[in-house]
Amino acid sequence: MTKQRADFTFRYNRGRGRYGWLRLTPAYSLKVVHQILAQLPKINHVLDPFAGSGTTGLVCAERGIPSTLIDINPFLVWFTRTKTVAYTAAQLEQVRNGAEQIVRSIAAQPPTDDLWYPPIRNIHRWWPEERRQVLAQIYHELRRQFPRPTPVKDLLLVAFCQLVIHWSNASFNHQSMSFKAEAVQPNLFATPQLMLQHFREMVQQLTATAEPRPRTPVHVVQADSRHAPPPAQPAYDCVITSPPYPNRMSYIRELRPYMYWLGYLKEAREAGELDWQAIGGTWGIATSRLNHWQPNGKRISYPGFKDMLSAIAAHSEILSKYVQRYFLDMLTHFQNLRSSLAGGARLYYIVGNSKFYDTLVPVEAIYAHLMQDAGFENVKIERLRKRNSKKELFEFLLSAQCPS
Repeated sequence: MTKQRADFTFRYNRGRGRYGWLRLTPAYSLKVVHQILAQLPKINHVLDPFAGSGTTGLVCAERGIPSTLIDINPFLVWFTRTKTVAYTAAQLEQVRNGAEQIVRSIAAQPPTDDLWYPPIRNIHRWWPEERRQVLAQIYHELRRQFPRPTPVKDLLLVAFCQLVIHWSNASFNHQSMSFKAEAVQPNLFATPQLMLQHFREMVQQLTATAEPRPRTPVHVVQADSRHAPPPAQPAYDCVITSPPYPNRMSYIRELRPYMYWLGYLKEAREAGELDWQAIGGTWGIATSRLNHWQPNGKRISYPGFKDMLSAIAAHSEILSKYVQRYFLDMLTHFQNLRSSLAGGARLYYIVGNSKFYDTLVPVEAIYAHLMQDAGFENVKIERLRKRNSKKELFEFLLSAQCPS
């Protein structure tokens, strides 16, 4: 019987240094990456074309393996770069001193009238007014004292993101995120002081976990994973990644508070645009555009694929198109990927199956078929764990090899 194995999920990363800097549900366990690399002692360069929060790259950096990471989301690219930097002792001291300066400046003066707030819709659902004001004060001081991008500013911004989500009304009792019924007020009369003290503590914890320096730099690129990444030196001889699952769970939803505060999103439409560009995206206009999307003659040759789409379409034509577009995008990814890999390169994809109404989508089997169609060999499927939702849903590790 396959167990849920929380140690194979993002939960395992909590409290493990840089891996736990932000809670991101789509992140997978560093333990899985270590287990894969332990079987491959002669790997020269790892590629992760769906980098997310950078787990693969950070594991590689700690093991001294060069890696290239690709993601389409600019916030995740920034976060992964920040997460994998080899900080000096002097820089970490500047981060701690910077936090103290920010807190002292806020304590020494009342809030100004020109504080900036992110244009996130229904912002009051996220933070009560008093909390919003403290966050705005910290962000104002952070930008004032550190006007240019630097590694020191980046670490302070990570601590700010931690504060943003900790003091929000966001709840993580579901697959992605929801809102608490009522705001929790630990102390109505001391919230600003508590938040400022908490910011100090977060910076202390952050700098402590940043002290162990990665052995190898990580190259992080913002790009579309459908297209082949440029060849590298040494050539990519291993791919370790986890693409978005076809489950209509928008990752933009969970990232919104960070992306709005840090300026990566300025209006709701931009979130939909980014989800439309991403594989498996389904936020806002990304859903409405499916009404007009057409496969333009492209098809998936997996046996039963057409019948599966018809069964989903009997309940929802849009969801049927969503599934079809998802797998056509992944086929494009696999077809373009081969030209960037060294002969004999090993591929490892962590994927989850899906269910729409009464129709199970065997993602792992379809992926295996797409890999074979793209010319990869020795495709194998290993069931990793039971997921926490419907009983039919599992996570799998697919492995394959590029022809020599």
